[in-house]
Amino acid sequence: MEKKKVKKILATIGTVLLYIFMAICLLAVLLTIFSKRSEDGAVSLFGHEMRLVLTGSMEKSDMTDVSGFDIKDIPANSLIVTENVPEDEEEAEEWFANLKEGDVLTFRYIIGGGQETITHRIILIEPQAKGFKLTLRGDNRTENEGVQIVYTDELTNPEPGNYVVGKVVFTSLALGEIVYILQKPVGIALVVIVPASIIIILQVIRIVNVFAAEKRKKAAEREAKQSDEIELLKKRLAEMEMRQGVPEGTMSEDGPSETPQETPVAQAALPPLAAHGEEAARAGAADVAAEEALQAEPSENEAAAEEDPQTEPLEEVPAEEQISAPETQNEGTMSEEADQNRDLTGPDPAMKTSMEVEQ
Repeated sequence: MEKKKVKKILATIGTVLLYIFMAICLLAVLLTIFSKRSEDGAVSLFGHEMRLVLTGSMEKSDMTDVSGFDIKDIPANSLIVTENVPEDEEEAEEWFANLKEGDVLTFRYIIGGGQETITHRIILIEPQAKGFKLTLRGDNRTENEGVQIVYTDELTNPEPGNYVVGKVVFTSLALGEIVYILQKPVGIALVVIVPASIIIILQVIRIVNVFAAEKRKKAAEREAKQSDEIELLKKRLAEMEMRQGVPEGTMSEDGPSETPQETPVAQAALPPLAAHGEEAARAGAADVAAEEALQAEPSENEAAAEEDPQTEPLEEVPAEEQISAPETQNEGTMSEEADQNRDLTGPDPAMKTSMEVEQ
């Protein structure tokens, strides 16, 4: 679990660094394509300029109360974004008219024969016949520090080299530090090369893990396939044993089983034998019933002898012959029934005619 957590954390860090690196690269490309450099080297893009504040003149100080201002303080090496003065004259007049005390402006100012870019706060706005007179000063100042005066109208400006570039609308110390580091070779190595190397290493590790997972997956598939083939071979072997008359389960790794089982052939032959036995049992039972009936009833010959003593009794048929020859018994019975019928109905007409002829 711990290894999985570490891998997950490293993967997340690598992803974040990758996105940061891509964002920096994209920003650099956009700045290269769409930006242009101002006189002091600031990057100008879509009516705004980005530059670094190199001094601490606008850092927080007890000499200035900034509680009611939008821009509180600007530490050294901060990145600032300024909204440029419109190029159209009427729009520029309206833009300057909207300025108020406490706003922070970036302006070009001539000091000691050279022109510098300064970012200070407006402490006083004085309307002029045309335009305004702006008095600016840094927040982190001394009591004897001077002020800067800039006129907004170009025609009435006594110092044409002093003019307003724009108003500060955004500041960031973190971005400023990154940009400041990127301007140096060591910074480029720390911010670009090191993250890029980490990202490459993480990607290589991820690729290796993917290949390893794929290899494990293929090994598992091979093992599963071999298991399926073994099971299939076992089934085929069982089918061959069944076809050869060797029941399944009688063969094992140690040899034949001690308890034999009936083969399917023997089991299939049992039903006809059972049926034959049942028929023989039924026939024997019928014979026994016939014998008992014969023994219980007096024979017809004995009955005739009692009625007519002169009549010679018929020879009795042994019981064994009656049991073994049921058809003969049936025929004798039918003959006796015919004689009784003649006694009751009189002599047969054919016999009567023969008697008359004899007489």
